[in-house]
Amino acid sequence: MNKKRPIHLDLFRIRLPLPGLVSILHRISGLLLFLALPLLLLLLQYSLLSIETYTQLVAVLQLPVVKVSLIILVWALLHHFFAGIRFLVIDMHIGVGLPQARASSKYVLFLSVGLTLLAGVWLW
Repeated sequence: MNKKRPIHLDLFRIRLPLPGLVSILHRISGLLLFLALPLLLLLLQYSLLSIETYTQLVAVLQLPVVKVSLIILVWALLHHFFAGIRFLVIDMHIGVGLPQARASSKYVLFLSVGLTLLAGVWLW
C-alpha cells in the first residue's frame, strides 16, 4: 500500500543556497518598502507643513527606535535596489550559471550591508 502523504518540511532546518536567500530577502525588502511608503510620505508632509511641525519631526527622528527603523529601511532600499539590478541582469541571461549566481549574490549582500553600515554611522 503506497500512500502519497504530504511531507512536513521544517523550514527552519532547510538551508537555502545564497541566491535563494537573496531572492527571499528581495521580497521581504520590497514588502518593507511598500508598507513604509505611507509613513514616509506622512513624514514628508509634516516636514513641509510648518516650521513647528518640522522641529517636532526633527526631535522625533532623534529617538533611537526611529533611527534603527530608518537604518532598517535604508537596508531594505539598498538590498531591493541591488538585488533588483541582479535580477534584471539575470533576465538578460547574463550570470545564470551557479558560480556567477553565487558571486552576484555575495556582491548584493556585501553592497547592501556595507552601505547600510555606512549610512548607519552617518545617521547615528
